[in-house]
Amino acid sequence: MNVLISIVSVLVMLSIIVTIHELGHFSVARLFRTKVARFSVGFGPVLWSRRDRNGVLWCLSALPLGGYVKFAGDEHVASMSPTAEDLQVAREAIVAREGYGAEKAYFHFKPVWQRFLIVAAGPVANFVLSIVLFALIFGVTGKGMAPGTVSQVLPGSVAESAGFQVGDRILRVDGRKIERSQDVVMLIQLRADTPVRMDIVRDGTPLTLTATPARKLMSAPDEPVPVYGGQLGIGVGDGPRRALWPHEALWSGVQMTGSILDTTVTYIGRIFTGKESGDQLSGILGMTKATGDMTAQVAADKAPNSHKAINWLFTMIQMAAIISVGIGFINLWPIPVLDGGHLVFYTFEALFRRPLSAAVQGIGYRFGLMALLGLMLFATWNDLNRMGLGKFFGGLFS
Repeated sequence: MNVLISIVSVLVMLSIIVTIHELGHFSVARLFRTKVARFSVGFGPVLWSRRDRNGVLWCLSALPLGGYVKFAGDEHVASMSPTAEDLQVAREAIVAREGYGAEKAYFHFKPVWQRFLIVAAGPVANFVLSIVLFALIFGVTGKGMAPGTVSQVLPGSVAESAGFQVGDRILRVDGRKIERSQDVVMLIQLRADTPVRMDIVRDGTPLTLTATPARKLMSAPDEPVPVYGGQLGIGVGDGPRRALWPHEALWSGVQMTGSILDTTVTYIGRIFTGKESGDQLSGILGMTKATGDMTAQVAADKAPNSHKAINWLFTMIQMAAIISVGIGFINLWPIPVLDGGHLVFYTFEALFRRPLSAAVQGIGYRFGLMALLGLMLFATWNDLNRMGLGKFFGGLFS
């Protein structure tokens, strides 16, 4: 039952998140009076459809794996950044059908700055969704007023050697402001074997301590793939909680979204510099497993069923917010076939007053597709390893 709940939950979450992403593109496109042919929730066979007064065909499709926006006139061009020859063919077709000047309502004939904003609106919508979801959580659960307060220092630990004491409050780690105790945990985990500067307050006096987190096993000993991270040997808490005003909850949502982005960028940077292996990158299988683990954990709680349901709901909301940040971030990568790649093309066009040549675009799309497929395969292999299936498949070919 938990497996079924996990699969359905992940599909619903991804569909909502991707649909919000596409609504970002759609909303800004309509703001600039751009013609849109279709907005589909899901892929595959159409289960229901309706055309609105602007000519947009709204569809509900059979496969709940997200959705898409199809701009009018896309059938005449081969990419989101067509060449001058492609544009001329499209212009002639539109003018022949609708008359001179009608092409100005189509995406590919919009000024480059408008096309840039339309494409950028998708990832931005993901970040806005994350902010709203986190704000909802903070608005309901409140927030600790003394984040990063040291509650325990283990004897013989790195923290003890660095001079930490119970009652210290950690304000910044490596220059990053601490908004909750989990920030300290994540920032330290991502800096194993790296000297870290920490700004603290002790009895009202500002101090600066430097410590090098030890690389230690973070996962359970029986996990198929061990996960290592930095540890100091301290316990931290958030202090007494209080309810937040709506504007405070919203700002906390902004800070939380920014913290996840910072953590993601830091981790990827450490992969490229050889300080991390990348074994924590995850895909849809990992999301499904994580959802199942959290569902099982909630189900095992001794609380009343009503409390379990509320706890599970907020857990899923938090996970959806984290996934939305990830989707928005990945889409900004400067890889053709992703939004970030199109933004690079539009930046080039804005600077040099002409689109990239078809040959360069073709090479870029092929490279981008291979890079994206490679990333997906790598993440899937990580997921299979964490599920204990990597060794099984490896044994089949040994």
